[in-house]
Amino acid sequence: MTIIERNLETVRARMAAACRAAGRDVDQVTLLAVSKTFGPEAVEQAWTAGQTAFGENYIQEAVQKITQLRHLPLQWHCIGPIQSNKTRLVAEHFDWVHTVDRLKVAQRLSEQRPPGLPALQVCIQVNVDGGPTKSGVLPQEALVLAQQVAALPGLRLRGVMSIPEPAPDFVAACAVFARVRAVFDALNAEGLALDTLSMGMSADMEAAIQAGSTMVRVGSAIFGGRPRSA
Repeated sequence: MTIIERNLETVRARMAAACRAAGRDVDQVTLLAVSKTFGPEAVEQAWTAGQTAFGENYIQEAVQKITQLRHLPLQWHCIGPIQSNKTRLVAEHFDWVHTVDRLKVAQRLSEQRPPGLPALQVCIQVNVDGGPTKSGVLPQEALVLAQQVAALPGLRLRGVMSIPEPAPDFVAACAVFARVRAVFDALNAEGLALDTLSMGMSADMEAAIQAGSTMVRVGSAIFGGRPRSA
């Protein structure tokens, strides 16, 4: 058994324990393996261990991996910031995008999604901390953006994603994630029928699951520390 396979077993056990503590079924939470900076061989090891959904932050690096691993039935999620000049690469290669935070990017993804591909699955990124330098639409602006994205052809709005600042403890993390859940619930109350709440990473997945996350994005706990550039 490889280190990645053992790490995946540990992460899945953590998820199962967190679901039990939250009174939830483990099938309600999807594991997204964040493979940024790791090569295709690491992704293939994870796939051998039963992992099929992978998240990537760096678009050009991801496209190279996606191309090299076309022979595997993998699902690719863009979870990094998207510049306008990179939307075509995202639209052509990814299955999901978690980081739509403005209409211009959504419109470009819609226009550039190849007609032969299924709809691009989209989450809007919400900034619950309110910091002006952080990515994400503010909670009070989320409904307008969500309605605009939902109306675009070639896209399917699935839910909400957030990357809050690290919290000092479990209780504080739960409180922050509850604010993201409140945005998700408010959008559903407006009839948007969302099913995906993308929040929680290696260090705080238990708190995210407690607050209702349906997809946790885990990198270092699976692949180890990211390689340093030379």
